[in-house]
Amino acid sequence: MTQWIRISGKSVKKFFNTSGMKYRELGLKDKLPQMSEEEQIELLASDGMLVKRPLLIDGEMVLMGFKEAEWPE
Repeated sequence: MTQWIRISGKSVKKFFNTSGMKYRELGLKDKLPQMSEEEQIELLASDGMLVKRPLLIDGEMVLMGFKEAEWPE
C-alpha cells in the first residue's frame, strides 16, 4: 500500500472507499484526521473493503475509482 500511495502522488485518504459501509461502520470520517499516515495505511491493508475500487496498478501509475476520462490514458 505504501508504495502504491507513493507512486500515485495522492494522499492516503484518497485510497479510502468513503462511500463504503465498512468506512461508515467504523466511523472513519471522524477517526482518520487523528490517525497517523502509517496507521491509516495499516488500516487500508487490513481490510480490502476500505479501499476505493477499482484499483489499477501497473508499477508506474495508480488509478483509483472509475473516472472515465482517466482510464483510456
